[in-house]
Amino acid sequence: MTTTTPDLTAAPARHDLLRLATAGSVDDGKSTLVGRLLYDTKSVLTDQLDAVERVSRERGLDATDLALLTDGLRAEREQGITIDVAYRYFSTATRSYVLADTPGHVQYTRNMVTGASTAELALILIDARHGVVEQTRRHLAVTGLLGVRHVAVAVNKMDLVDWSQERFDEIVAEFRRHATRFGITDVVAVPVSALFGDNVVDRSDRAPWYAGPTLLEHLEAVPVGEDPAAQPLRLPVQFVIRPQSGEHRDYRGYAGRITSGVVRPGDDVVVLPSGRTTRVAGIDRARSDGSLEELAVAFAPQSVTLRLEDDIDLSRGDVIAAADDTGLLTRSLAGTVAVLSERPVRQRDRVLLRVGTRTVRALVDDVVDQLDIETMEHRAAPDGLSLNAIGRVRIRLAEDVPVDDYRRLRRTGAFLLIDEADGSTLAAGMADAPDRAVGEGI
Repeated sequence: MTTTTPDLTAAPARHDLLRLATAGSVDDGKSTLVGRLLYDTKSVLTDQLDAVERVSRERGLDATDLALLTDGLRAEREQGITIDVAYRYFSTATRSYVLADTPGHVQYTRNMVTGASTAELALILIDARHGVVEQTRRHLAVTGLLGVRHVAVAVNKMDLVDWSQERFDEIVAEFRRHATRFGITDVVAVPVSALFGDNVVDRSDRAPWYAGPTLLEHLEAVPVGEDPAAQPLRLPVQFVIRPQSGEHRDYRGYAGRITSGVVRPGDDVVVLPSGRTTRVAGIDRARSDGSLEELAVAFAPQSVTLRLEDDIDLSRGDVIAAADDTGLLTRSLAGTVAVLSERPVRQRDRVLLRVGTRTVRALVDDVVDQLDIETMEHRAAPDGLSLNAIGRVRIRLAEDVPVDDYRRLRRTGAFLLIDEADGSTLAAGMADAPDRAVGEGI
């Protein structure tokens, strides 16, 4: 096996992948903006563009409707709205992008939760004529709750307000006030016209008062990724590798994706929830030909296999963590959930809770309250939380589970509530700093 040793002490190389999620109210022009990004970055295949131009002519439009590049479902095109999350991919000379285009309707807030769950930047559209509306506040709430670090605001349709600087400044000031309430401080606003391409990829001369970057320039420059060395080690085990025959029949490895931190052979680690401590004997990564490459160091988000010095009873769902992180276990947690199912989440519901690769039985001990997006206040939710609602819950677990504070580590602080009966997802949750007191199970 070949040993590879990356230099983690060198200056960090520029990350070449940005995951972003778009959000906007109905008719804000979000699909047109995404289409403009794809078109102006030359990320559209010829046959795709031909099809869009043909449909545009059939609709009697004078110009190509770039929104059709993202509205892929027939039902969406017929209604002229976006109702599902569409993932798009494009790239420039310096960075690649995974873009989750989420719907604007209030009743599809759950789709934004899905699209933004892995995003590092939220691109929120505002119609310059209407300004900040209720759905804008809802998008900000979801963005803040999901811990998305960067927000870009595209104030669209500036051509319909005569490129008024006063109107732009008024919208941005109000947006920043609401963003601050959700702990969002990194906000960059750009005045654009997605229909004509002003300030999307190419700079416009119709807003001489604007000296900031175009939207694409900002996407190219925004810092992404975390420094693995600054985070504690977390590796949720997905699979235990134990060949039954051949030359590697004595091999025992624990495979998974490192969600945070750095690990090296010789590092002391703890296996949770058992609490057993051991040492890393080796780190392997599979090559495309099936052979193994031995690594001198591994870090998030690499998928690797760890070999441990001691023979420990370890299975899928366990977490390998830094040796000093023995206080992660909890049998109860509080957190914020966004309901994704037609079935409400109610007090005393028996559910399954999934965090990382581990699934345990759980009980919804209390529905604490629901966030009122209009007033930004928390109010009682006596009938539980219905579809698209955002609220706080307390949950009891059947066994000890390692959980992080979502604000600290998104991957191991996020959880799902699952219907015991049919396995459907009821809600996506973000854990508060967990209550480490181990109480009675359910």
